[in-house]
Amino acid sequence: MKKIIFLIIAGVIFTIAMSGKEENMVSIEPISHASMVLKWGGAIIYTDPVGGAGAFAGQPEPDLILLTDIHGDHLDIETLEALAKEKTVIISPMAVAEQLPSSVAGTLLVMKNGERTNKKTSQKINLSGFSIEAVPMYNLPGPSLKFHTKGRGNGYVIEKDGMRVYISGDTAGIPEMRALQDIDIAFIAMNLPYTMDVEEAAEAVLDFKPQKVYPYHYRTPEGYSDVAKFKEIVNNKNPAIEVVQLNWYSNNK
Repeated sequence: MKKIIFLIIAGVIFTIAMSGKEENMVSIEPISHASMVLKWGGAIIYTDPVGGAGAFAGQPEPDLILLTDIHGDHLDIETLEALAKEKTVIISPMAVAEQLPSSVAGTLLVMKNGERTNKKTSQKINLSGFSIEAVPMYNLPGPSLKFHTKGRGNGYVIEKDGMRVYISGDTAGIPEMRALQDIDIAFIAMNLPYTMDVEEAAEAVLDFKPQKVYPYHYRTPEGYSDVAKFKEIVNNKNPAIEVVQLNWYSNNK
């Protein structure tokens, strides 16, 4: 990895004027658990790629890779070495950046909770017209607190041409999530004991009211969270929120 950039001061979010609704559509390809491929406005975004290069066979090369945390279901060095290219911008918190070897190609942008990319950052590295905000992800006090401490990992809000996509990462239904605004698409983790149960996830979603919500990261030590129950809770209280269930575990990964 040749370049490492630290985002010190949050600046004005930089976005490109909308060039047409069709060009700003988001296509979602679930890979497994926390890994997915977003095809958005001509750019390719990977989140937490794990499982080896074979899991991404047939997918376009990534322009951006978003890494949320240090755990093995989010950070897989061998997979990153296979997938990241010289053109790729990898965005991660410091705890993840400290574990990335020089054998991983691309440019690394290190972000803290609360930081946003700005016009200056976009001019230094190719963010493909996106603005990125690193948002907190952590467990609330209780038995789960040991898994994800505040400030170590990042969730992300990705924005382009007025479209805002939220990726929760491993988190409880924290105040920072509930305070989000104008989210078009949200990916919400729900797997006790590591994140939250479906009831807590539903209540958080009902607070910030995304237009669409995708349950993801719902494999638990006992099996899978009841995402149908999550949908029922959300839509009983707010039928305007579209809950979309994709198949994240088709091969029992």
